[in-house]
Amino acid sequence: MKFKAKDIAKKLSISPSAVSIVLNNKPGVSEETRKKVLKTIEQMGYNATLLTKSAFNHKYNMRFIIYKKHGYVVSDTPFFSALMEGIDREARSRGYNLILTYIDENKDDLTKIINIIKETHPDGIMLLATEMTSENLKPFKELNIPLLLLDSYFENESLDTVIINNIQGAYKATCYLAESGHTDIGYLHSSVWINNFDQRMVGFKKAIKNKGLRLRENFIFRLESTIDGSYRDMLKILNQKSELPTAMFADNDIIAFGAIKAMKEVGLRIPQDISIVGFDDMPFCELIDPPLTTIMVYKQRMGVIALKRLVERIEESPPETIRIEVNTTLIERNSVMKC
Repeated sequence: MKFKAKDIAKKLSISPSAVSIVLNNKPGVSEETRKKVLKTIEQMGYNATLLTKSAFNHKYNMRFIIYKKHGYVVSDTPFFSALMEGIDREARSRGYNLILTYIDENKDDLTKIINIIKETHPDGIMLLATEMTSENLKPFKELNIPLLLLDSYFENESLDTVIINNIQGAYKATCYLAESGHTDIGYLHSSVWINNFDQRMVGFKKAIKNKGLRLRENFIFRLESTIDGSYRDMLKILNQKSELPTAMFADNDIIAFGAIKAMKEVGLRIPQDISIVGFDDMPFCELIDPPLTTIMVYKQRMGVIALKRLVERIEESPPETIRIEVNTTLIERNSVMKC
């Protein structure tokens, strides 16, 4: 007879993850619950010792899929490392084995990977959807496995989603520049599309409007979203333009870093000539000269929240889908001049 933790959980009116904690001999449940679970397992004809070693571990698997469309944004950076740390820690605390899968749209055979996923029967799938489009979701939805999207959402899809509150973060950054006395505020916008950057544009424009400033389309500069790429693109812009804003908001810290490098090369001082605010609060923000004022994203917390919701989806099958937006915080350093 195949072991099903859900049967034990249902009989005792507890969650399947509580059963997993007991079988993995981890803290997180009371001693009374632990004894009840082990007793019920024996009463139902299972061997708890064997389950701990084999059957349970084969049953409770969760896949975290990192989907790369172009790789300009999704890469091995501290942002995604911190996100992964939060997911992995929470998965282990709940007795789930986390299987990491990378998909590169330009290199991998998606059909083959989907078939592998089918064969391994994961209990749930978390998709890092940063670079994904709605069309990319189709094969994953067709698996009919509990699914959660992380770091992007699509209005036409009814799926659980955990994202950054990008509008709030960009709005906060732009308002900070305005409240620092800047009236000519530019935007270092990624030339590579992702949903996050579109939402940050919305927040930027909203702040400009609410602060009574004029939106200068000629002050919206499109830069590649790598350090080298944003450096090269910014250098071209600086060599061609005679008029520049006194302050700029950047889609992320990487773009800001590349742009600052170019500005320094042509003799501009940060923040005396141009003030800059980034987004993400990457570790290097404290190390560059000057240290970068930026928007902090609670990366580990996002991972924990996402894992909790996916477990809820697996164990309780709630009828509603939800979108959770995690707010951001402004980190003041030395890259903004008060006018």
